[in-house]
Amino acid sequence: MTERGDVEMERQGAEDCVGASYHASVSSPSSNETLRYFIEPMQVRHIPAVSAIERESFPSAWPSSAYRREIQRNRMAYYIVAKRSSAARSQGQDTRFPITSEQHEDGGLFWHLKSLLRNDARPFSREEVGELETIVGYAGMWVMVDEAHVTTIAVDPTYRGEGIGELLLVALLDRSQELRAEQATLEVRVSNAVAQQLYWKYTFQNAGLRRRYYSDDGEDALIMTTKPLASAVFQEVFAHHRRKLLERLRTD
Repeated sequence: MTERGDVEMERQGAEDCVGASYHASVSSPSSNETLRYFIEPMQVRHIPAVSAIERESFPSAWPSSAYRREIQRNRMAYYIVAKRSSAARSQGQDTRFPITSEQHEDGGLFWHLKSLLRNDARPFSREEVGELETIVGYAGMWVMVDEAHVTTIAVDPTYRGEGIGELLLVALLDRSQELRAEQATLEVRVSNAVAQQLYWKYTFQNAGLRRRYYSDDGEDALIMTTKPLASAVFQEVFAHHRRKLLERLRTD
């Protein structure tokens, strides 16, 4: 699943609000051992993997500097990554990130040129590559006063269909409730039926239409908003689907 709102212009003036640390039951450490995939807060060191998935997911990719700014300076932003645990078999690309030792084998300059063409800022140590290759998706939102606004969700194309997009959404909704947001909202392409089905599952409903919202192709966006997060309806639906998801992701 891949979806995001076109919020690049809004981002420039939205760097001072509320943020906090996150420890939910879909995150490590315990779920690192019990779930095939788990959630961690996005860190600067994760950005190369996030950018690689971004380029494979969206026709117009955000630069890596945008994610660095979001997680370092935007106090109302909350960004996370999904990682595969040791129980999940690798299905992704294993050659996205150049390893430091290979730089010397190719003669230095030649390897740096290849890295630039692949949008790699630098070679990585084997330890860094080992972590980056476990990242299979990412998501983010802004919490503005009493509303959680989902800005982006993307999953590595080779891992789609594994429940990772749903896990990312559940983590955002968990965090929204921790921060006492009254509801969650997002924009979704009118053509993205897969994402819309997931959002409907978690009580999101159509709340309007933004004409020619997406700058890359001018496609319209549906505005979707949840039931009130504190309502009995949302709590019952959320708890049911969250439990089913964690059962699906649990290791044998």
